[in-house]
Amino acid sequence: MTATIDQIGAIFADAGCRGWLRAQVVGKPESVVDFGGTEPVVAASVYKLVVMVAAARAFDRGQLDPQQAIRVVPRECTPGPTGLCTFSDPVTMSWRDIVRSMMTVSDNAAADVVLSAVGLGAIDDVISDLGLTNTRVIGGTAAVHEQIVHDTGSLTLDEAVALLASNNTVHQTAAFDPAYTTATSAADTNRVLECIWTNTAASREQCALMRTILGQQIWPHRIRSAFPYDDVTVAGKTGTIGPIRNEAAVVVFPHETPIAVSVYTRSARADLFLPVVDHAIGLAARVAVTELRSGT
Repeated sequence: MTATIDQIGAIFADAGCRGWLRAQVVGKPESVVDFGGTEPVVAASVYKLVVMVAAARAFDRGQLDPQQAIRVVPRECTPGPTGLCTFSDPVTMSWRDIVRSMMTVSDNAAADVVLSAVGLGAIDDVISDLGLTNTRVIGGTAAVHEQIVHDTGSLTLDEAVALLASNNTVHQTAAFDPAYTTATSAADTNRVLECIWTNTAASREQCALMRTILGQQIWPHRIRSAFPYDDVTVAGKTGTIGPIRNEAAVVVFPHETPIAVSVYTRSARADLFLPVVDHAIGLAARVAVTELRSGT
């Protein structure tokens, strides 16, 4: 195991980033690979996992009807690179498909629509019920955007993002500090995934829906890149903001117990695109998953 931990550390160092990782066999708490996995980290869009669980519970309680049609006006939405805010015209979607968009393309607008519907109290209930000791959600994506604009002294979000992406001038923001923004840990994230995979996060029906949705994520450049096999399922959620690049996923090999693996990183460089760090997330996940598979 020491060699595995050293290898994971070397992968992050070679990519020019700090990293935190935890991998564990679902249902077997003793089968763990941990690299700073209990330390608080910036969640970025991985927080949407908790929002999804809160929505699933709202479906179970009848607070939200998963099939109810909801009208969303793009120009009124939280901005982002994907999803509802990129549309030209108002759209009508069911609650469960808004949740699906929130997860599969990391739709910021959808996430804030769902969060507004369930409320922060429901998020806190999920955090408490699942025993997430390092997880805190201070608000949705719109709140993080406001934080970034304020901290950089910018007038617009685009201006703030451009400033934070510069490697010539250092701009600090509380959005990159887990002490002041929405935060979690790799261990907490694995706990959420494990509860979804063992049907304890919500009802059996809703957990099955959540597993399906996580399996539909479109991004192949992080953990999925390490397991390019047709018969291996990788179901997960990415998170990206500034130098923060994360992914949490469940990797399932045929006829084997699923393995949850969460990888969080903070890069030294501020570039909008850092494929070397994306690749490192996949490599580190593969090393950890391979270690756990060899012991089962």
